[in-house]
Amino acid sequence: MKRILALAGVILLLFMYGATMFFALSGSPSADGWFKASIFCTIAVPVLLYAYMLVYRYLKNRKK
Repeated sequence: MKRILALAGVILLLFMYGATMFFALSGSPSADGWFKASIFCTIAVPVLLYAYMLVYRYLKNRKK
C-alpha cells in the first residue's frame, strides 16, 4: 500500500511540474496559477501521504 501511494504521489508531482513548465513556456496567462498549485502540491502531497500512513499504522495497531 505504501509503494502504491508513494508512486501516486510521485506521478501527481511530476504532472504538476510538467504542466507548470508547459504553461510557463507557452506564455499562457494561467502559468502563475499552475506555479502556485505545484508549490502547494510539493508541500501538501507528502504531508498528506505521511498523515495517511500514521493513521493507518494507528488503526492497524489498535485492532490487535
